[in-house]
Amino acid sequence: MENKNFEVEPKAYELIANLIQSDSSPVGIDAKKTHVLILNKLQELTERMERIEQKLNGK
Repeated sequence: MENKNFEVEPKAYELIANLIQSDSSPVGIDAKKTHVLILNKLQELTERMERIEQKLNGK
């Protein structure tokens, strides 16, 4: 597997950190909100890949 660069632009990092932050959580983030955001992004990527595959396959 190729080594990936997981650097995040500081503005984007702060935006995401503030979005998922939770003072009431022992780990400092809202796990449910974090998982919903991740799953939503995965669904968006899946749909995008399907559209690209359809175009490549001429459908």
